[in-house]
Amino acid sequence: MTEQDWRVYTGTGAPRDAPVGDLPKPPPWRRFPGAGHVESRPVDDGGETSRRIGAAVNRRHLSTDHEVAMVNAAIYLRRPLLVTGRPGTGKSSLAYLIASELGLGPVLRWPIGSRTLLRDGLYSYDAIGRVQAASARAHEEPDIGEFIHLGPLGTALLPYEMPRVLLVDELDKGDIDLPNDLLNAFEEGEFRLDELVRISKQQPEVTVMTEDWGGTATITGGRVQCRSFPIVIITSNGEREFPPALLRRCLQLHLEPPDERQLGAMVAAQFGPTEGVDVARLISDFLQRSDEHGGLAADQLLNAVHLAVELVTAGVHQPSDPEWKSLLSAIWHPLQSRGV
Repeated sequence: MTEQDWRVYTGTGAPRDAPVGDLPKPPPWRRFPGAGHVESRPVDDGGETSRRIGAAVNRRHLSTDHEVAMVNAAIYLRRPLLVTGRPGTGKSSLAYLIASELGLGPVLRWPIGSRTLLRDGLYSYDAIGRVQAASARAHEEPDIGEFIHLGPLGTALLPYEMPRVLLVDELDKGDIDLPNDLLNAFEEGEFRLDELVRISKQQPEVTVMTEDWGGTATITGGRVQCRSFPIVIITSNGEREFPPALLRRCLQLHLEPPDERQLGAMVAAQFGPTEGVDVARLISDFLQRSDEHGGLAADQLLNAVHLAVELVTAGVHQPSDPEWKSLLSAIWHPLQSRGV
């Protein structure tokens, strides 16, 4: 079997000329029948992918063979991919590259904070809003679906024919119990909405809002079950370790900081031609400063390139100016605090 025979994802992020069609069959233990209506997903993400990864045609040199292989393994096995690495190594961008290349629609992004709970990712129910609406509509009971909003994880688990891409961003910043709480959703590919289960005999189908802009979905019997398990990218900056139970259910990929060639491809993806700006010199200076300060993020380089392009266009500086060097020092500040 050749590389092209088995690799569904090639790592360019460039949309295919034709839809990817069916993905490889999952293992028997990762097949889910899907409950209720088969949902359709939006196609347009409002420019979010372009904003995140730039022009995909210029990113072909960014993905390593190992990275591409691990993404494909996660797709074949229908397992989450836990991506670690320093800030700015492109962990989050990986989700957008996959969704763009395979034509899987907008990425469902779930940013994790210290107070994030599993329920936040699944759905929210505005009980107070429903009571207020009932008071305002004296002769009409408001539909409960108007007050239920599926979160990124809940939307990803809807029964789509083709999987959605779910980005669980910076899981290591979450509550210590959150990784374990995720296990059941990842293993079973389903969850219940208790508020809808209670009324399922009187109202078996309820239309609720989803994470997609203006999106809705019909829930049957208060239960959501995926048909095609989502492609889950979990990112971590390595701020803490995860429980063995989660690690056992994930494939793991560590991204090294981008090298000179990859940084050049990243700049080309975002800016295209940069006449009047010595990008090679900027990259060289950036890598040197990154080594001196224990690592910088790639977006700090992009900030410098953007400023250089704008200033050169305005004709207000030369790269050797002391003021420019001062600006670079401010943009390329260390990511680690020095303490007091």
